[in-house]
Amino acid sequence: MQLRRLMLATALVGGSAAFATLALAAGDAQRGAIVAKRWCASCHVVTSDQTSASADAPSFFDIAQRRTDRKKLGHFLMDPHPPMPDMHLSRREIDDIVSYIRSLDPRPQPAPEPDGKDKELPKNG
Repeated sequence: MQLRRLMLATALVGGSAAFATLALAAGDAQRGAIVAKRWCASCHVVTSDQTSASADAPSFFDIAQRRTDRKKLGHFLMDPHPPMPDMHLSRREIDDIVSYIRSLDPRPQPAPEPDGKDKELPKNG
Protein backbone atom coordinates (compact mmCIF):
# COMPACT_ATOMS: atom_id res chain seq x y z
CA MET A 1 0.00 0.00 0.00
CA GLN A 2 2.82 2.43 0.88
CA LEU A 3 4.61 1.53 -2.32
CA ARG A 4 1.50 2.44 -4.30
CA ARG A 5 1.28 5.82 -2.49
CA LEU A 6 4.95 6.47 -3.14
CA MET A 7 4.52 5.68 -6.84
CA LEU A 8 1.46 7.96 -7.04
CA ALA A 9 3.27 10.80 -5.28
CA THR A 10 6.27 10.38 -7.59
CA ALA A 11 4.02 10.47 -10.65
CA LEU A 12 2.26 13.60 -9.43
CA VAL A 13 5.51 15.42 -8.69
CA GLY A 14 6.99 14.34 -12.03
CA GLY A 15 3.87 15.48 -13.86
CA SER A 16 3.97 18.84 -12.12
CA ALA A 17 7.63 19.28 -13.00
CA ALA A 18 6.94 18.42 -16.65
CA PHE A 19 4.08 20.92 -16.75
CA ALA A 20 6.28 23.62 -15.18
CA THR A 21 9.02 22.90 -17.73
CA LEU A 22 6.50 23.16 -20.57
CA ALA A 23 5.19 26.46 -19.23
CA LEU A 24 8.72 27.81 -18.88
CA ALA A 25 9.61 26.77 -22.42
CA ALA A 26 6.78 28.92 -23.76
CA GLY A 27 8.46 32.04 -22.42
CA ASP A 28 6.98 35.21 -20.98
CA ALA A 29 6.40 38.04 -23.47
CA GLN A 30 6.40 40.74 -20.77
CA ARG A 31 9.79 39.61 -19.45
CA GLY A 32 10.95 39.34 -23.07
CA ALA A 33 10.05 42.98 -23.67
CA ILE A 34 12.14 44.02 -20.66
CA VAL A 35 15.14 41.96 -21.83
CA ALA A 36 14.77 43.25 -25.40
CA LYS A 37 14.69 46.89 -24.25
CA ARG A 38 17.85 46.31 -22.24
CA TRP A 39 19.93 44.23 -24.65
CA CYS A 40 18.48 44.58 -28.15
CA ALA A 41 17.23 48.17 -28.49
CA SER A 42 20.64 49.63 -29.27
CA CYS A 43 20.44 47.96 -32.71
CA HIS A 44 16.82 46.84 -33.23
CA VAL A 45 13.55 48.73 -32.90
CA VAL A 46 11.90 46.65 -30.19
CA THR A 47 8.91 48.84 -29.23
CA SER A 48 6.53 51.07 -31.16
CA ASP A 49 7.68 54.17 -29.26
CA GLN A 50 11.41 53.65 -29.94
CA THR A 51 12.81 56.47 -32.07
CA SER A 52 16.23 55.22 -33.16
CA ALA A 53 18.10 52.03 -34.02
CA SER A 54 20.58 50.70 -36.56
CA ALA A 55 19.34 50.86 -40.14
CA ASP A 56 20.99 47.48 -40.76
CA ALA A 57 19.09 45.56 -38.06
CA PRO A 58 15.49 44.48 -38.69
CA SER A 59 12.87 45.67 -36.24
CA PHE A 60 11.28 43.13 -33.95
CA PHE A 61 8.01 43.90 -35.76
CA ASP A 62 9.59 42.86 -39.08
CA ILE A 63 10.96 39.69 -37.50
CA ALA A 64 7.51 38.88 -36.09
CA GLN A 65 5.93 39.26 -39.52
CA ARG A 66 8.27 36.59 -40.91
CA ARG A 67 6.45 33.96 -38.81
CA THR A 68 9.68 32.16 -37.99
CA ASP A 69 8.84 29.26 -35.74
CA ARG A 70 9.70 29.44 -32.05
CA LYS A 71 12.43 26.82 -32.25
CA LYS A 72 14.29 28.40 -35.20
CA LEU A 73 14.16 31.84 -33.65
CA GLY A 74 15.46 30.49 -30.34
CA HIS A 75 18.35 28.71 -32.07
CA PHE A 76 19.16 31.89 -33.99
CA LEU A 77 19.44 33.81 -30.70
CA MET A 78 21.52 31.06 -29.06
CA ASP A 79 24.10 31.17 -31.83
CA PRO A 80 24.75 34.87 -32.49
CA HIS A 81 26.77 35.88 -35.51
CA PRO A 82 28.33 39.11 -36.73
CA PRO A 83 27.26 41.80 -36.63
CA MET A 84 25.05 40.55 -33.77
CA PRO A 85 27.14 40.29 -30.59
CA ASP A 86 26.99 37.35 -28.21
CA MET A 87 24.86 38.64 -25.34
CA HIS A 88 25.25 35.43 -23.29
CA LEU A 89 21.50 35.20 -22.83
CA SER A 90 20.11 32.42 -20.66
CA ARG A 91 17.71 29.88 -22.16
CA ARG A 92 14.89 31.52 -20.21
CA GLU A 93 15.77 34.99 -21.56
CA ILE A 94 15.83 33.59 -25.09
CA ASP A 95 12.42 31.94 -24.61
CA ASP A 96 11.07 35.22 -23.23
CA ILE A 97 12.43 37.26 -26.17
CA VAL A 98 11.01 34.75 -28.65
CA SER A 99 7.60 35.01 -26.96
CA TYR A 100 7.81 38.80 -27.06
CA ILE A 101 8.72 38.84 -30.76
CA ARG A 102 5.93 36.41 -31.56
CA SER A 103 3.48 38.60 -29.61
CA LEU A 104 4.22 41.55 -31.93
CA ASP A 105 2.59 39.89 -34.93
CA PRO A 106 -0.97 41.30 -35.07
CA ARG A 107 -2.22 38.32 -37.07
CA PRO A 108 -3.60 35.31 -35.18
CA GLN A 109 -0.90 32.81 -34.34
CA PRO A 110 -1.03 29.70 -36.53
CA ALA A 111 -2.00 26.44 -34.89
CA PRO A 112 1.04 24.27 -34.21
CA GLU A 113 1.70 21.48 -36.65
CA PRO A 114 0.87 17.97 -35.39
CA ASP A 115 4.58 17.24 -34.89
CA GLY A 116 4.85 20.30 -32.60
CA LYS A 117 6.57 22.56 -35.15
CA ASP A 118 5.06 25.71 -36.52
CA LYS A 119 4.43 25.69 -40.24
CA GLU A 120 6.88 27.99 -41.95
CA LEU A 121 5.36 30.29 -44.53
CA PRO A 122 7.25 31.36 -47.67
CA LYS A 123 9.35 34.48 -47.31
CA ASN A 124 8.99 37.45 -49.66
CA GLY A 125 12.05 38.53 -51.59
